[in-house]
Amino acid sequence: MSHRLNIFASVVGVSLVAGAATVSLTGCSKNFLNRQPLGQYTNQNYPYPSGGGPYDQYVFAAYASLRNDGNGNVAVSDFNYLGATSIRADDDDKGSTATDSPDQIAMDGFPVTPTNGLINDLWNGYYASISKCNTVLQVVGQDSSGTAQSVKTLAQAEARFIRAYDYFMLVRLWGSVPLIDTLSSNISQSNVAQSTSTQIYAFIESDLQFAAANLPASWPSKYIGRVTTGSANGMLSKVYLYEQKWQLAMTTAQLVINSGVYNLNTPYNVIFTEAGENSSEAVFEIQAYADASNPENLAYGCGYANRQGVRGAGVFNLGWGFNVPAPGLVTAYETGDPRADATLLYCPSTAPTQYGEVFPVEPNPIYNMKEYTNPQIRAEVGDMFGWWMDIRVQRYADVVLIDAEAANELGQTTEALAKLEMVRARARAGNSAILPMVTTTDQTQLRLAIQHERRIEFAMEAERFFDCVRWGINQAAESAAGKSAYLDARDKLLPIPQTQLDLSKGVLKQNPLY
Repeated sequence: MSHRLNIFASVVGVSLVAGAATVSLTGCSKNFLNRQPLGQYTNQNYPYPSGGGPYDQYVFAAYASLRNDGNGNVAVSDFNYLGATSIRADDDDKGSTATDSPDQIAMDGFPVTPTNGLINDLWNGYYASISKCNTVLQVVGQDSSGTAQSVKTLAQAEARFIRAYDYFMLVRLWGSVPLIDTLSSNISQSNVAQSTSTQIYAFIESDLQFAAANLPASWPSKYIGRVTTGSANGMLSKVYLYEQKWQLAMTTAQLVINSGVYNLNTPYNVIFTEAGENSSEAVFEIQAYADASNPENLAYGCGYANRQGVRGAGVFNLGWGFNVPAPGLVTAYETGDPRADATLLYCPSTAPTQYGEVFPVEPNPIYNMKEYTNPQIRAEVGDMFGWWMDIRVQRYADVVLIDAEAANELGQTTEALAKLEMVRARARAGNSAILPMVTTTDQTQLRLAIQHERRIEFAMEAERFFDCVRWGINQAAESAAGKSAYLDARDKLLPIPQTQLDLSKGVLKQNPLY
């Protein structure tokens, strides 16, 4: 498999697999494939591993719902997420071939129609994940076996973090959505009236505040990837940022910054490699696992890298080739910025990759380097498609730039400049000839500098579309990228899926202009 073992496999009923990750390794070896996932139950550790708890099977199922692939519970790891979050952005183009996937063509060129199959799958995926979180909360609430309250509270905190993340995605994608906080056979996302986005955000805040107060600062290495108080505060600072609650965003981001748990020591070109998984920058990272026995692991793996891999031939047949850098992103990099080489994979190659490969001419001239996989691991797993690759949902650099953005909006220029420089210094990697320090004290100019930094730092990481919407610049950005059919009043939100409207029999209301 890849450089480490996986966390949190999906558990159904009394399945004997729960999943847990362990140590990170900097390299790979053949004997690594002989290891077994530490989360696999045996006669020695059933019903849950040492250090776990009686709710683990339900909690792990909630984690698994974030990456589940091919089972109808698709939230983060698959094709629909890629279209809704990335391909819609000005800096991302559809890729693949010109006629491949009409649904993704609509994501790229607008408008997305209510009958688009990708959005219905995505909608169902998030609500399936929410249901698993509500299952955890119900099981904990009904447990009268004498389980310690601390164990109960911890399970509730994990479930409420994941549920908050699900709703944060839903509210950014659709705006007003049904709010379901209980588990009942009579309740579904198609028969509950939509709550306003303000109500959804308040609910997200409550869940994340509870999670932040009750999650640990860290977990034992065999549970790497489980969310922490830093994960909760990192996500909460982002939620506050989207609500323009600047003081709360800054204060909460600084809780993460001052915790001493995270840093920017991982080189930028390492973060997105297998060796960079679960680094000191990982605030929230979705775990994946594949090995030689299960190279395209639908239960434990993620298809995210596969969907973006080079659509080549032979040894360069690495995936479907979707979501490629747009010309506007390529020209947005400052001269000499090393982050370009860590993000833009050219075919044919202008230089060898970090693994020494030189690509020939392929169907697209450029791909997403951040989802490019190590050829040594491909050989060990016996598969080209990267199902072992984690997804970096929130990195520490995001928290640092949240602090910078909020501080600038509050007029705290010194703080904003200091945090902006932290990110640029890491990117600069000691080369004083590039990426000069930003020194402007003009709030408007500094705002633009921070926006530029987010664009480059998180290029191809599913941030750009949402950032442009909240900054109010998406109409101009999409137009500049040649996406002339984009209409902000309509396209900043996805349409409510027609399938859900039909099931609701008038309960759900369509978003404007669809």
